[in-house]
Amino acid sequence: MSVAARLAELEIQLPEVAAPVAAYVPAVVHAGLVYTSGQLPFAAGALPATGKVGAEVTAEDAKTYARTCALNALAAAAAAAGGLEKIGGVLRVGGFVASDPAFSGQPGVINGASDVLGEIFGEAGVHARAAVGVAVLPLDSPVEVEVTFTLA
Repeated sequence: MSVAARLAELEIQLPEVAAPVAAYVPAVVHAGLVYTSGQLPFAAGALPATGKVGAEVTAEDAKTYARTCALNALAAAAAAAGGLEKIGGVLRVGGFVASDPAFSGQPGVINGASDVLGEIFGEAGVHARAAVGVAVLPLDSPVEVEVTFTLA
């Protein structure tokens, strides 16, 4: 099943590619891979929340934001590759969680990204991953996700 057909089946609409907030491009194609820049959970051009997970942001909300980040990454990758049909699967996910010092649930938060990529790609969505707690992220976002996709 194509990625576009699977998205339709899941009733997922990809967002517009988020504009970079600094000097970079959203995604780059190289040697059979698409590398995305870190994607924030922009929805309709705005962050849904700011602050630290475990303080101002709940882990469950942050998991939802990680899902949004992954969909933003897929949109960026498809745009860079020339369409969804060019995306073959997921190689690696890097997740960053702006964390309250007492918060240690980063893997659960980044599952929001991993889970949706698995739903979309099936076996081709199985990937390596890092889930890292950090002090602060750009624009005080609670979550940032970068994805390396394979080309079809």
